[in-house]
Parts: sequence; structure tokens; C-alpha cells
Amino acid sequence: MSERLRLMAVHAHPDDESSKGAATMARYVKEGAEVLVVTMTGGERGDILNPAMERPDIRENIARVRRQEMERAREILGVEQEFAGFIDSGLPEGDPLPPLPEGCFATLPVEEAAAPLVASIRRFRPHVVLTYDENGGYPHPDHIMTHKVSMHAFDAANDPDAYPDAGEPWQPLKLYYFVSFPPERFTALADLLAARGLENPFEDWMKRIKERDRPRWEITTRVHCSEYFDLADEALKAHATQVDPNGFWFAVPNDIVAEAWPTEDYHLVRSLVETEIPEKDLFAGVREAVRV
Repeated sequence: MSERLRLMAVHAHPDDESSKGAATMARYVKEGAEVLVVTMTGGERGDILNPAMERPDIRENIARVRRQEMERAREILGVEQEFAGFIDSGLPEGDPLPPLPEGCFATLPVEEAAAPLVASIRRFRPHVVLTYDENGGYPHPDHIMTHKVSMHAFDAANDPDAYPDAGEPWQPLKLYYFVSFPPERFTALADLLAARGLENPFEDWMKRIKERDRPRWEITTRVHCSEYFDLADEALKAHATQVDPNGFWFAVPNDIVAEAWPTEDYHLVRSLVETEIPEKDLFAGVREAVRV
């Protein structure tokens, strides 16, 4: 009997899994792979970004509400999901920035914060791990810490001397960064909208992307998954506190988005199997190695 492929996506907060790589996960689930989302924090300190959800009962119960939202999104995407159990650090604002809350995820030693992820890797035994780059995709303290613990856990999970109580060692075969919002994607979409005489609701977003001082990662892997864009939007809307369904993010029909840019994109960071860049499959080289 052939082995099922297994994909793990490591995220900082509930909703991150639905805005980064959701269509990819839905595609691989449909193709028979097992997919696990590990959410490092509960999102307890996240803002309410949907005006319709700005109510006292929501604010007072935000931790419970966000877990309920995560469960709905999980069901929509068809993935497994588990929380690592850490407390959201919040996004500090001000000049100078205030200190982070005591005991929150981003203040912990990396070795301590990586322990639940190592245990998840050893239990789930993923062939491929997805995570954030060193800047976190954007510089939220929890995203940056998620990068650090993912990099640490990728190797530590296979070290029999590390975390001896976390299960049998396991070595994932590939590690990727999300390249979730490449400027080229929004340029291609802007060009298509202009050619059709349509307004570009992403114009301000494109300016913010260009102004951000952050690494530009080569897209090594383009996963064609446009048939799952609608499903990804549905999962993102399930996080009702975090996204306005009437906002600009959903203003362009997905058939136009798919024509401009039909892929979700990744940067291959580590590979223990032979593969050829550019890739179209996160499991390139893995399928041969595990004889799927």
C-alpha cells in the first residue's frame, strides 16, 4: 500500500492559514494528501477588522470566537488543525514600541516555543513543511517567532537527543516559505483590469507592498490552484472578526484573478530530496522518495 503524502502549514494566528496557501491546501486535500495546520497562538490580542463584528459580546469573548472561526475555516478547507497553545503577542504600536506582554509567544526562548511544534511534526510526520520567512511575511512579532520555531523544529524533530519526550524522531523532506503577496501578482492583475477598463481596488495595497522594506524571495514553486480560489475566500470569510466580506480583498471576481495569476507561490528553503527548480508541485521529489 502506497504512503499518503503529508503537508504541514505552520501559522501564527487563526485566519493566517486562509489568507496564505489556502487554495494550495484545498487542492492537495482533494488529491488525497493529509494536510495539518498548526496554529501557534489563539489570536487573543488580534484587532476586530470587520465593522459588523465590533460588538461587546465579541470583544469580551474574542479567544473563544476566534477558535470557532478557525473550526469553520478548517471544515471548509478539509484540513486538520491544532493549536500549539501559546498566547498572542499583539502588534505593538508607537515610537518607541512598547514592550510585549509578559509570557506571550514572541517573548519565549525559541527552544521552549518550538517544543509543541516538534511534537506535532513527530506525530503527524509531514513530508513538507510550509512557514514564514525571517521577516514573518510582515513584521508581526508572532510571525517572526513562527519562522524561528519552524526553522528550529525542522531539524530538531529528527534529533533523538532533542525533546526526548516528544515522540519518535521524524525528518521532513522539504521546507518552504510562503511568497503570499508578490508584487508581480498585483501588477499582472492591475494590467488585466486596465485592459478590461475595470477599476483596480488593489491600487493602495500595491503601494503599501512596494513601500515595505522586506526580503524579496525568488518564487521557486508555483502551485496551480485557481479552481480552489473561491473555497479559499470562503474559508477566509469564516474568520469574520478578521476580514470585511465587503472589503476590497474580495472585489475582483476570482475568474479574473485566475486569469492574471492562477498560482500560489513558494520559495524552497531546504530540500533533502532531488528536485528541479522551477517546480509546480510542493511534493516534487518527495513522491519518488516515498514511492507514492
